[in-house]
Amino acid sequence: MKFNRLAALAFLIILMSYKPAAEKPRNTSKEEWVQLFNNKDLTGWDIKIAGYPLNYNLNNNFYVKDGMIVVDYSGFKKFTHEFGHLYYRQPYSYYKVLVDYRFYGKQLTGGPDYAYLNSGVMVHSQSAASLSLNQLFPVSLEFQLLASDSLVKRPNGNLCTPGTEVNQMGKTNYQHCIDSKSRNCMANEWVSVEAVVLGDSVIYHLVNGDTVLSYEKPHVGGGFVNSGMTWTTGGFGADSLAWIQKAGSPLTAGYIALQAESHPVEFRKVELLNLQGCMDKKALNYKSYYIKADNATCKYR
Repeated sequence: MKFNRLAALAFLIILMSYKPAAEKPRNTSKEEWVQLFNNKDLTGWDIKIAGYPLNYNLNNNFYVKDGMIVVDYSGFKKFTHEFGHLYYRQPYSYYKVLVDYRFYGKQLTGGPDYAYLNSGVMVHSQSAASLSLNQLFPVSLEFQLLASDSLVKRPNGNLCTPGTEVNQMGKTNYQHCIDSKSRNCMANEWVSVEAVVLGDSVIYHLVNGDTVLSYEKPHVGGGFVNSGMTWTTGGFGADSLAWIQKAGSPLTAGYIALQAESHPVEFRKVELLNLQGCMDKKALNYKSYYIKADNATCKYR
């Protein structure tokens, strides 16, 4: 009996002296990039080619090979306005999107002159499902992907505005395409581009780590492309009335799309860093780099 009391006392002393190991501090600043492209297939993406139904992959225009998204025109005889886009299925508002790409091969016969060594990353885009059958381009902001060669020299990372407008220096810039200040990027060169998209406040374009363009207050408006192609003319094919009624509406969020407009191109990386999330420091999924709060996503255990 005495032994049992001594054992119990010893156990109590040990228990009282026990201190749990301190929890390892959480690294709330570590960036959690999401791979939008899994390097295997087009899971999570939608295809929309002008003149064809949603997810009809005309002539195998988009496919995955050697861990890359390939925009290929080997199955086409001639380009006749089959402008295509590959849309990620989830919309975002505050984020960074990083894309590595390069042009290869020759432009398809019939492709417009401006589409030579030309593609794009569309941000704040309407969804693939919302495009009309014959719509050439989504209402969006196009981060232009351009290359130069021995004959053609042009900046990269320009902005084009199908169905949209933006502000610069406190006033609306009505140009359809706004040039960046980037260096020339050559054909067959792997280029890394990044868009920093902060809702409807400000957007930055980066090429190989350098900020080359910025603009503010993106909104629906203007002619679709230029004075010759408005909402109702030029073969745009969008639901013109609905978009005209939205004129001036801020672009606060949207989809991301990769463009195909007659020149072959490869994409080996499409990554996204969400800048919107839980901003309660007590939560397990708090991140110090979030800019926009979405505390409905907070997790505490």
